[in-house]
Amino acid sequence: MKTSDFLVIGAGVAGLSFALRAAEHGKVAVITKGKFLDCSSAKAQGGIAAVWDRNDSFEDHIADTLDAGAGLCNEQAVRTIVEEGPGAIRELLEWGVNFDPGNQGEDYELAREGGHTKRRILHAKDATGLEITSKLLEAAKLHPNIQLLEDHFAIDLITTTKLGLVTEDRVLGAYVLDRASGEVEIFRSDRVLLATGGCGRVYLYTTNNDSATGDGVAMAWRAGATIANMEFVQFHPTCFFNTRAEGAEARSFLISEAVRGEGGVLIGADGKEFMHKYDPRKSLAPRDITARAVDSEMKRTGSMCVYLDISHKPEGFVQERFPLIYETCSRYGINPAREPIPVVPAAHFQCGGVLTDVNGQTSLDGLYAAGETGCTGLHGANRLASNSLLECVVVAKRALDSMLSLQPLRKDAPTSYDIPAWHHGDTALPDELSVIYHNWDEIRRLMWDYVSIVRTNKRLDRAATRLRMLHREVKDFYWGYRITPDILELRNLVAVASLIVDCAMRRNESRGLHFNTDYPGKLDHRFVTQLHRW
Repeated sequence: MKTSDFLVIGAGVAGLSFALRAAEHGKVAVITKGKFLDCSSAKAQGGIAAVWDRNDSFEDHIADTLDAGAGLCNEQAVRTIVEEGPGAIRELLEWGVNFDPGNQGEDYELAREGGHTKRRILHAKDATGLEITSKLLEAAKLHPNIQLLEDHFAIDLITTTKLGLVTEDRVLGAYVLDRASGEVEIFRSDRVLLATGGCGRVYLYTTNNDSATGDGVAMAWRAGATIANMEFVQFHPTCFFNTRAEGAEARSFLISEAVRGEGGVLIGADGKEFMHKYDPRKSLAPRDITARAVDSEMKRTGSMCVYLDISHKPEGFVQERFPLIYETCSRYGINPAREPIPVVPAAHFQCGGVLTDVNGQTSLDGLYAAGETGCTGLHGANRLASNSLLECVVVAKRALDSMLSLQPLRKDAPTSYDIPAWHHGDTALPDELSVIYHNWDEIRRLMWDYVSIVRTNKRLDRAATRLRMLHREVKDFYWGYRITPDILELRNLVAVASLIVDCAMRRNESRGLHFNTDYPGKLDHRFVTQLHRW
């Protein structure tokens, strides 16, 4: 058994920023199922939104967030996170993060993205997430109170209820698979932060890393925590598309929202703009509107993609402002400085997750969630661009404050519990891994076909029926064989896919990212879709 004051599952911006703060108060164990920097945070291109300019205001940022959220945001959570944004930025600067400097006396260059009425996006070229995550990781490696463990896959949370105790239900740690040894270890802690990112890999086409399999949400659900708003999956309208390109990067490479913010326009195969037909903000409309517009244009014209054109900008602009995008597109035969970039929508961000308050506290004592894993109500039915990294750092800070308030650190070890060792299945995994890969592929395809940008009752029913069958098949694998990372990810994918479908079937309206042609209108009243495991 490995014991720590704090256990952090996930090593993106939320997990690492929490660990750096928590390490000033006690021992912190940070585990990630893969390698560090193999996370959605490190792939974030656009930047982090915060009120930084004297011509901007908290009220403007709040209004933009509420507007994008389609009437479903928790306004108090929005206000808290927005108002604490500048302080979070200053803390990132103290950890060594470098944002692009401004001109004419401005300390930092501020970009604008879809849905924002002001320039408020601090960025590091088009690799902001990598800049922030790398600097946080460097600082964490130097801190004596932080233990960083790669290739450690959290299987399930340990709770008093699972141990059969009649005391108040609370988290006690997690069972964790050491991928190198194949053994399962017990990580014991009274304070657990889930920061595992989202679930983009549940869809066939996504901008997310292979690691985005919804592990944190699935673990929290199995542990009894409340899940909310999983029907709101954000599809980014501009994922790189090129039939000549091969490889995972080419299929999942994001063309940042900031390209449209800097004057890029969406055009059809005929070279004409089309966004004016869908929203007066044209190419600067929020992502839910833009993704549906792109999907509609592709279906209307029979085209495999649309195009994002920023070639009208002055010579050298694209190379200077978007070096990563320029380099990647060029590698696959597209020069974005001189020709339009082919793009399609792809699953990008989950706006729902483990239901929390603005402190990241879940319905299970001792368990917190931050970043994409949690659902604070900031994003409502549709996330405003670049609010995600802001939520990561603000909620991670508030989570630590809440933990220390509710569970002050003691000098003695955590309360002793008789936690049983993990027992593997009786036999090794069969040689026929094709069954697992087939199930993985089937989940992603059925979710893309039935539960993506446009939904219907019949499609949702079909998805739910097949997912029930897949759940039984995966359950046999999980309990019948020695566990592997492939089995664990498949188990989590089935769980999260089912949660998305269950939430979608409960929302008899179209709002934000959830569009059902059987219920095209928006209800007069608002409600949060909550799932409880009894």
